[in-house]
Amino acid sequence: MSIIDGRAISSELRASIAAEIKELKAQDPSFAPRLVIIQVGDRPDSSTYVKMKLKSCQEVGIDGFLQKLPVDVSEADLLARINELNEDPSVHGILVQLPLPAHLDEERITNAVKQEKDIDGFSELNLAAIFKKNAAAKFIPCTPKGIMYLLKHEQVEIAGKNVVVCGRSDIVGGPLSKLLEKAGGTVTVIHSKTSPEQLKFYCSNADIIVSAVGRANFITGDLVKQGCVIIDVGTNYVPDATKKSGQRMCGDVDFASCKEKASKITPVPGGVGPMTVAMVLDNLLESAKRSKKA
Repeated sequence: MSIIDGRAISSELRASIAAEIKELKAQDPSFAPRLVIIQVGDRPDSSTYVKMKLKSCQEVGIDGFLQKLPVDVSEADLLARINELNEDPSVHGILVQLPLPAHLDEERITNAVKQEKDIDGFSELNLAAIFKKNAAAKFIPCTPKGIMYLLKHEQVEIAGKNVVVCGRSDIVGGPLSKLLEKAGGTVTVIHSKTSPEQLKFYCSNADIIVSAVGRANFITGDLVKQGCVIIDVGTNYVPDATKKSGQRMCGDVDFASCKEKASKITPVPGGVGPMTVAMVLDNLLESAKRSKKA
């Protein structure tokens, strides 16, 4: 069994991105990749994620900026701000930090971001392109893209393999299942209507399992076959008296029992999470390069 070290793989990718940006700036001093993050309100978890993204930008040579709006901002004002950024040629990527307050329509807001600057890949146009057989999305959502990168880095063969994706969200499970199918996998999607018997049947025959349901111990060792590859996307918190906070982070996968059978497995934390942030940087660089060519 080998543990897929998302932190190390992410670090390698960030170094590669930083080197490419440095080279492009040397060739053209006006080249300045720029990301703007819009945050509505002061949710502590959102603030943590935003700081992490801005720090990552700084480390690789991307100009990252935060536009903070009051929690009671109107939808019209938020849409106007997004439109301003859409029309600003110096901005190569726009991230709207989710979740948004209840009075704002998340779907309408995310779809307002210009497709060419939608580096989260959440807009309907980008998602629709993933599901078209011969189309290519301008940007793939960062977590699915990060998972595909991990599988490629670890030389995991997808074509001809049985693949199970647990979860069908628009952010992870939905687009990921289509990407895996396009890569030649025979994909089964597990969701809320899947029976325990079906879960056991499909997982026990899977060569690759990806779980993104947000439920601790959803995948246990008795469900998986020897030699399968397990990618754990879940972020859950369970009670742990040994921790100062009284809880610890875990994924969807019971790591202790599954590592005895898996050929490769991602830990939580330190697996998929670091790759998601790295793919924000990768998508932003790609957007800036396209803008330079235009």
